[in-house]
Formats: sequence, structure tokens, C-alpha cells
Amino acid sequence: MAELGKKYCVYCLAEVSPLRFRCTECQDIELCPECFSAGAEIGHHRRYHGYQLVDGGRFTLWGPEAEGGWTSREEQLLLDAIEQFGFGNWEDMAAHVGASRTPQEVMEHYVSMYIHGNLGRACIPDTIPNRVTDHTCPGGGPLSPSLTTPLPPLDISVAEQQQLGYMPLRDDYEIEYDQDAETLISGLSVNYDDEDVEIELKRAHVDMYVRKLRERQRRKNIARDYNLVPAFLGKDKKDKERPAKRKVTKEEKELRLKLRPLYQFMSCKEFDDLFEGMHKEKMLRAKIRELQRYRRNGITKLEESAEYEAARHKREKRKENKSAAGAKRGKEDGKDSEFAAIENLPGFELLSDREKVLCSSLNLSPARYVTVKTIIIKDHLQKRQGIPSKSRLPSYLDKVLKKRILNFLTESGWISRDAS
Repeated sequence: MAELGKKYCVYCLAEVSPLRFRCTECQDIELCPECFSAGAEIGHHRRYHGYQLVDGGRFTLWGPEAEGGWTSREEQLLLDAIEQFGFGNWEDMAAHVGASRTPQEVMEHYVSMYIHGNLGRACIPDTIPNRVTDHTCPGGGPLSPSLTTPLPPLDISVAEQQQLGYMPLRDDYEIEYDQDAETLISGLSVNYDDEDVEIELKRAHVDMYVRKLRERQRRKNIARDYNLVPAFLGKDKKDKERPAKRKVTKEEKELRLKLRPLYQFMSCKEFDDLFEGMHKEKMLRAKIRELQRYRRNGITKLEESAEYEAARHKREKRKENKSAAGAKRGKEDGKDSEFAAIENLPGFELLSDREKVLCSSLNLSPARYVTVKTIIIKDHLQKRQGIPSKSRLPSYLDKVLKKRILNFLTESGWISRDAS
């Protein structure tokens, strides 16, 4: 027989004196939390029946491992106290819970279980809606320190300050970017009888003014970063303080001028890093081409490359000396300098002056011209005699060269116009 004063689950016969669920539709049906959560049914009792929570106030909500051993009745008193006295009034809350709990214990238990515990993480969102925005935070807002805090003053003389209209203590200029921006808000005032449309219009004016302030500050930052003020004054102090760098080529200077619009999107360091990377890429590509040239010439070791380069320089020197001697000899012989590229080639003495000009303009060697000329004239004569012939022009003769040579031979009278 069950002991007097104790209650037992009608399904599993476990003791349920601390906490039990009583059916409001069936008589004498009380279940333990485990059987109730599993949906136990016995006799006429069904899982969808109404229920009533019956407890003695002695069980713990957070389990026996929770610190302090807070009972369910103390938890209920704690929630009533936080609603009645508000967060932070720990002494009044401790008096409401009972004399067994100190204000420090009440605070630690509420913060650890209801705020930083699983219940707090599940109920308190990461971003609280309708929360007041702190406009003085560094991350943004109209009153952000990035807009209201002036930068350190420029290191320029008083005469240069007057020339620029610069006010160092405010880091402002007499004529700022969008000088009339303040007129957007100079006449604004908030009245209690303003309608919603008027309030939104005033907010739009403030937003436009803030955007203009941000653009003004952005331009000042760009001028500081790229050292534009000393450059305008003709004394670039920043470049004198920098260590000596590599020599900038003419092509790189022209490219920097073309990419100047990117200044507003990149800092000075990022811009310099971009060109340093492009220079390194150019040097690596040149080194790769050099190594590939070594490999094509059968060089597989770096020790052999020095000997190869020395021999190559000697060959180029001999070619330069030979070309210089030929040009000198040509001038001495009274030859035109425009034939210097072909005058030393075989067959040059067979050409007329007009043919020399043609070969020089087409960059065609005299021997190849003579061959093409012979084939074209021979084909022309065979066609005039009625002998069929196929074109046997060399493969190096493209359509442009063929047309130029045919026109020249026609104008010179070697072939007739109908044949060309």
C-alpha cells in the first residue's frame, strides 16, 4: 500500500509528490512528467484531455546540477520580483524572494540563467528591433567622430595657409566642397504641430546634408593620403622623407596619369602596391622569356648562360660593326641610304632604281623579287600564246605583295593591263 502523504504516477508508479500532472476530465489520474510528455493513456484517460500542474514547490527548474539549488517556488518569486521592481533593484528582489537569498545571489542567478543561459540565448535576439541608435558611435551616424573630429592640421606656413584659405585649428578651408551645403539645414526647426510629411522632408534634408559632409571629408582624406597640398604648393615633403625607390619609366608615368581617377577608390599605399605588382609581373615575364630562350638554344644550366650571353653580345657587336661599315661604304659610293637594308643582298645590282624602291618599300629581297618577276612574265607570255599554265608563285607571296608587284609590272610595261 502506498505510504501516507505520498503521490504516485498511475502509469509507471513512480513517486510524483514534488511535481505531477492531474487530468481535469478523469478522476484520480495523476501522471509524472515523463509519462505525461510521452502521451501515456490508461483507462478512459486520453492524451488530449485537459491537465493541471500540481507541485509542492520543491523541485528545481534547472536540474540538480544548477548552482544554488533554487526551487520552482523561488524561481516564480524571482520572476514576479523582476516584473515588479525592474532589472537592477536586487535588494528589493532578494527581499521578495525570501530571507534565504542575498542580493548578490539573486543577481548572479538571474544573469547566469535568464540572460546568458540557454533561455536567454533562445529568447533575446541578436539585434533588438526599435532600439535607439547611438549616432555618436565610430561606425556611422550623422554625429560619428569620423565626421566631427578634425584631422591634425597641415604642416604649412602661415603664408601658405593664407594662399589656400586654410584654417588649421578647424582643418577647414574658406571655400569648401559644395560651399552651400549648410543651407539645407540652416532654416530647419522641429515643431510639435509638424505633420508626418513635413517631418520626413526635414529628415531628407538632414540626410542630404550628412551625405555632403561625408563627401567633403572623403575629399580631404584623399588630399591628405596622396599629399596633394604640398604638391600644389611645389614642395613635396612627403616624397623627400621616403626612401629612394626604383626609377619610374615613361610608360609607367603615362599609365599612372591614365589611372588617376582610381585615386578616389584606392589609398596611396594600395595604388603604389598595384604598380609595384605590375612592375614585378613585367620583370618576371621578361625573366621567363629569357629562360625559354636559353632552353631553345640548348642551355639547361645557369652557368652556361653567362658564356652564351657573352658570345651573343660579340655576334651582335660584329653585326653592328658590319652594318656601320656597309652604311659608310654606301655613302662613300654615293648610294641612297634608303637602300641600306637590301643593298648588300644578292641580286641588288640587277634591279633598276624603281625596282630598288619597290623592294625596299615591300621589304622584299632582290632575289625573291627577281624570281616572282620571272614567273609572272613567263605566265603572261604563255597566256598570250594560248598555252594554258598554272600559277606557280612562291608561298611567301601574299595577296598584297602580288597586287603591288603586278601593278608595278603593268605600269612599267612588262605585262599588259588585261593580263594583270
